[in-house]
Amino acid sequence: MSGVCIVSDSSCDLEEDEAGQSNIEIVPLSIRFGGEEFTDRRDLSVDDFYKKMANADELPQTACPSPGAFEQAFRNAGDAGADAVVCLNISGSLSNTLQSAQTAAAACEGRVPVHVVDSRSVSSGLGTLVLEAAKAARAGANVDAVLRRVAELIPRTRVVAALNTLENLKKGGRIGGAKAMVGSILSIKPLIDVSGGEVQEAGRARTRKRAM
Repeated sequence: MSGVCIVSDSSCDLEEDEAGQSNIEIVPLSIRFGGEEFTDRRDLSVDDFYKKMANADELPQTACPSPGAFEQAFRNAGDAGADAVVCLNISGSLSNTLQSAQTAAAACEGRVPVHVVDSRSVSSGLGTLVLEAAKAARAGANVDAVLRRVAELIPRTRVVAALNTLENLKKGGRIGGAKAMVGSILSIKPLIDVSGGEVQEAGRARTRKRAM
């Protein structure tokens, strides 16, 4: 496999077939529910995650992949003949995943060139950037061209979400029980905007239809 290999972490929320068809290597985060720890997408599906979260008294916690997990992905790319690796990660303001990838990249110095990029995004925003990077790599772009394409898209990428329930804000201590109850009765849907790498409040709407 000559050319540029694209690596990301599982917060990109790409489906397995999407990643496989585009030759994207996904390094999974870990998810903790109390004393139980799961490897994202391997031990715990998306559906099971939401079921567990709905029944848990406290919100789950995530842990970034170890540098060793990233290093293995980078070494695999080098062993497969990649000329370079571009690793796009969840915003550095939201997770230590970026630092873990940077540590792994330093460990691979002299073996394969690794470029770690802060996407300043998460979920579908990161996933879109990863797919675009892979598309450029498949078209034969060299590493500099792939990095330029990513740099063009990062400031244009925004993720806006409407929260369907206030229950998780209550569990996380962001709002009190009374406020959550009133908000639920009024069908309040908070909006969040993940731009520039941080989560910001983007407004509130009554009913899901208005939020959309």
